[in-house]
Amino acid sequence: MSSSDNTPANPSPPLGRVLMVQGTASHVGKSVLVSALCRMLRQDGLRVAPFKAQNMSNNSYVTPDGGEIGRAQAVQAEAAGVAARVEMNPVLLKPEADSHAQVVLMGRPLTSARARDYFDLKATLWASVAASLDALRRQFDVVVIEGAGSPAEINLKATEIVNMRVALYAGAPVLLCGDIDRGGVFAALVGTLQLLDDAERNAVKGLLINKFRGDVSLLTDGLTWLEDYTGKPVVGVVHHFRDIHIPEEDSVALDLTPPRSAAPAVLDVAVVQVPHISNFDDFDPLAREPGVALRYVQHGDRLGRPDLVIVPGSKTTIPDLLWMERQGLSPAVIAAFDHGAAVIGICGGYQMLGKTLLDPDGVESAVGAADGLGLLPLVTTFAGTKETHRVQATVRAEAAGPGGLLSGAAGEPVVGYEIHMGRTAGEGVIPPFAVFDRADAPVTPETGWDGALETTGRAMGTYIHGLFHNAGVRRALLQELARRKGVTLPAGVNVSRDREYDRLADWVRSSLRMELVYDMIDFSPAL
Repeated sequence: MSSSDNTPANPSPPLGRVLMVQGTASHVGKSVLVSALCRMLRQDGLRVAPFKAQNMSNNSYVTPDGGEIGRAQAVQAEAAGVAARVEMNPVLLKPEADSHAQVVLMGRPLTSARARDYFDLKATLWASVAASLDALRRQFDVVVIEGAGSPAEINLKATEIVNMRVALYAGAPVLLCGDIDRGGVFAALVGTLQLLDDAERNAVKGLLINKFRGDVSLLTDGLTWLEDYTGKPVVGVVHHFRDIHIPEEDSVALDLTPPRSAAPAVLDVAVVQVPHISNFDDFDPLAREPGVALRYVQHGDRLGRPDLVIVPGSKTTIPDLLWMERQGLSPAVIAAFDHGAAVIGICGGYQMLGKTLLDPDGVESAVGAADGLGLLPLVTTFAGTKETHRVQATVRAEAAGPGGLLSGAAGEPVVGYEIHMGRTAGEGVIPPFAVFDRADAPVTPETGWDGALETTGRAMGTYIHGLFHNAGVRRALLQELARRKGVTLPAGVNVSRDREYDRLADWVRSSLRMELVYDMIDFSPAL
């Protein structure tokens, strides 16, 4: 028998290279750094994919085939120039309460679990994590992996499936990132390394300091000490940036000062910040619009008389609606509407604007029914099947007449996605959007529309996330609000996300010792 007879008929392709970013804590900038690395390596001519084994976030996204993943991985995939897919985030945890979360596995809801019960699922989840990472490595030159929180959480290390277990499984070199803006970055980096075991510590190939402000030369003594003490090179010090528009992953970002245009504000837009807010990046384009002041509100006495109130999506719609009542927000929203404010509900917020919400089977909560805000004559009933679809639509002419929120927007394209478990129905409203494509679901006369616009044209709801990312619709809506108020809205700006990824890549590249990064992934860029 010749040696060739021992060659497998279909040999497995070699696995692509890996690079991992872990952090000393949550919100140190891991997600944005992975986005930057994905774009940088793509610029260098590599086929790149992002990966995060397990993400905990209500900020999610729908892939082209209808799967649900963390929004951060969709942003990273966009930066890499590839379509988002469920393998990029095989496990998504969507918090429903302090100790409960919906577990989404490979893009589909698996179960709702308490924190303690979740550990019993780890063996099943790990199998999908490993298979997903291997699948991506077979198809891409480099997979840039994001960790979660910190790898030094002692109480979680034995069962974690997202940090060092992934790094050791893949043989990934790890960049350990600390946030100097919150203080104590040297202690955070050194302390994290001290709490790792030898194999984990050896996996860390470089240290990275993020969100620095000021003259980096003032750090020289500290960086020298850090390298001498740890034996790890400092791969870079990345300066804090504010004018690069990349969506945030964590709702903790809402507690920071929101970005604002430099133009004086002529329109006041208030978003109700419910406890389980989802897909809050829906509103980023409004914050970037000249003349618009966007703020998040948690108490009724802070709402005032804005020009527009937005009730956002929620992972637990009825509990968040009851929270709004306790906070005095429900009567405040109704009062604002009565005084002339426009009100828009997105997804769960759309459901809250109706008359009644019914959850007889406890799909989202143990609360079986609740009264809505009553601004739309609709009833929502929760079902056990989650709708997750990419959507393409246009603004219906019937909804774009003079005086309505969508005045002048007839025929404007709308691209977005749906993620909801409720079914909403009623009469006496105008469906604002004509749907012509709903991925993985046929469009019929019964399903070929979305949302509701009440007869005065001041209250509107929709299931489409990403509505305000559609420039034509966004500008028409803001122009109508300005007309009602008798003010002039400054000219709008359209931010190219592709350009923003390039700007981010250039910013981070200028801060890193790229020769060390290339060495970690055994790559020699063409000169």
